[in-house]
Amino acid sequence: MQTSLAPQFVNTLDGIEAARILSKCVHCGFCTATCPTYQLLGDELDGPRGRIYLIKQMAEGQTPTEKTRLHLDRCLTCRNCESTCPSGVEYGNLVDIGRKWAEDNTPKRAFSERLTRWALKEGLTSPNLFNLSMSLGRLVRPLMPSGIKRKIPQAKSKVLARSTDPYARPKTTHTRKMLLLEGCVQPGMLPNINSATARVLDALKIQLISAPNATCCGALRYHLNDQAGGLANAKQNIDAWWPLVESGVQAIVMTASGCGVMVKDYGHLLAHDPLYATKAQKISELTKDISEILPNFQEELIALVGADPKSGVVYHPPCTLQHGQQIRGNVEDLLTSIGIGVRLCTDSHLCCGSAGTYSVTQPKLSEQLRQNKLTHLNAACEESGAKAIVSGNIGCITHLQQESTPVLHWIEMVDQLVYKREIQ
Repeated sequence: MQTSLAPQFVNTLDGIEAARILSKCVHCGFCTATCPTYQLLGDELDGPRGRIYLIKQMAEGQTPTEKTRLHLDRCLTCRNCESTCPSGVEYGNLVDIGRKWAEDNTPKRAFSERLTRWALKEGLTSPNLFNLSMSLGRLVRPLMPSGIKRKIPQAKSKVLARSTDPYARPKTTHTRKMLLLEGCVQPGMLPNINSATARVLDALKIQLISAPNATCCGALRYHLNDQAGGLANAKQNIDAWWPLVESGVQAIVMTASGCGVMVKDYGHLLAHDPLYATKAQKISELTKDISEILPNFQEELIALVGADPKSGVVYHPPCTLQHGQQIRGNVEDLLTSIGIGVRLCTDSHLCCGSAGTYSVTQPKLSEQLRQNKLTHLNAACEESGAKAIVSGNIGCITHLQQESTPVLHWIEMVDQLVYKREIQ
């Protein structure tokens, strides 16, 4: 697809990048078949091909409208289209550019919408504020509507019988060290995910450490069109992690695939920054989802927990893992190797509707996708006899919470087996 850049975009980084990506698109339409919003709405402009045309029009100088912005807002950025595309169109990067152009060249959003987006950017990325809100929310949780209630997980009363701290992490020192991104909301919502990861790695003689000055990965701000704020978060993390990188940490561990896909993109996003380009590339290279790390210790895990048959699970692969990071099969193979039968549901490639802040900014579409996903997940549980659903991203896990079947991070299942106990 040939694009004649408008004068204001010629020789700009965004213009050059957009033209490069657009040139790969052959307008075949394969992407529409796997686009969740196209499937729901049936509108060409609510599918990747249509959105690409809208971005092309802006690149060539056509003024975007609020309708343009709406179609781009409705994109989940699940990147399923990237997995489908035979031409390698980097749609995720392109839609971020398109959203920025649309935001800069359309009338201001309604005040209520601007307030919501500001609250998401400031509230979710501030651990102190978010943790306080979560604590208060738990107090009044029984009085809240079901849609909000499921976003406030109840604190688990007990995890390790020998510990007074339900989310205790090991204090053992090991020669091998890895660095953990704690995350913005995960420590307040589901702290056992990071703790379980630390305990499993400790059993494998790996010490998991954190950098106190690290912050949000930047994805939340970046995808809400505060791209400068997202890059500022990225730079703060690089500064916080760099001394530990120089000291020899073996990897930067991600327990939330939504964060992982962003941090792995630091090298690309900061490629033209003279102060951060080299460091950002190194950080991206070191960043690994926990599902990339544990398969390297499969034999050790089998020695710890055995390969005998255990209770099965239904696995929901997050979009940010299977499409954003192009990691498929790792979780299924690892869990199978230690005796946990794994089942995927129908349409496991489709988004559950969480998509970062999408469930707040596009609640109706998000809820439709959630219900579709839960229908398939629960059917798979019933057919296979699985008593739990597992995933690998905090957003998916909280979005899919329900009364009938627990939804956990898969690392928690491994942790239960390593320490021969159950989460209560």
